[in-house]
Amino acid sequence: MQLANAGNTIRCTKRASSAIPKILIPYQQNIEWVNADIMDIFALEDAFTCVTQVYHCAAWVSLKQKDKQLMIRNNVTGTANVVNLCNELGIRLLHVSSIAAIGQALPGKLINEETHLDENNEEDGYAISKLHSEMEVWRGIAEGLDAVIVNPSLIIGPNAGFTGTGALFQTVHKGLKFYTRGSGGFVDVRDVARCMIELMNSNITGERYIISAENVSYKNITAQIADSFGIKRPSFLAKPWIMEVVWRGATFFSAITGRDSAMDKVAAQTASLINNYDNAKIKAAIGIDFKPISETVKDVCAALNK
Repeated sequence: MQLANAGNTIRCTKRASSAIPKILIPYQQNIEWVNADIMDIFALEDAFTCVTQVYHCAAWVSLKQKDKQLMIRNNVTGTANVVNLCNELGIRLLHVSSIAAIGQALPGKLINEETHLDENNEEDGYAISKLHSEMEVWRGIAEGLDAVIVNPSLIIGPNAGFTGTGALFQTVHKGLKFYTRGSGGFVDVRDVARCMIELMNSNITGERYIISAENVSYKNITAQIADSFGIKRPSFLAKPWIMEVVWRGATFFSAITGRDSAMDKVAAQTASLINNYDNAKIKAAIGIDFKPISETVKDVCAALNK
């Protein structure tokens, strides 16, 4: 939307089976839609013709262990295809990675761009796929690619509905009773877009930036959401051992019923981790003043209430 509002002519790729998001329909005069899966190098090559900048945002996102290996292969191979074409055609690339690809800092320290993920102790297939995808971008940079990488934290915004991080808002709205002791970085989707566009239009290359507005405890974020909906806050602390029981029970139930598990090991463990991020580098690079998360939470809840 920000690119279209600035008067840019944009070419967007989608899968043949994908529908155009309703929020983008008013911008059809600025957007040309083409069918091009990132695994199809020939379709991508056609899509990249006469393009000078590429924002690579496509990825398979799943916490399910059954998706792990295929997700890693698709995300990494797809990114390699994008990198190779951008290098060949002289296109500037902005690659959207994730904080999932960044490791944990020592206790009491903020996680920054120099924090490395220990792949040997990582069970999250999505995190591994994003780490290896970044490696493809760094490989391209070593070969002469003009590129920059961003690692957004948990992105929230009023147009997500109940998908992605919107599921957290739905869960609280349904009457979530418990909270966990963990914390994480949160950022407004509009600020993520601003950072991406400003970095793309800068002379910065060969750098990586965490994009995160605030570090918020899960107790605090669920309380803010509940307050915005006008409902009771979650009041029961689910300690790590309780989360262990929950994911094991959900896995057992899934095995019996054949349905997808409502909670897996990775999600249960992550909920109790304290992950706080340093946003000093992106602030120094473009001087952004992030929107307070409390305001974004109110925006999201107001949109969902409609």
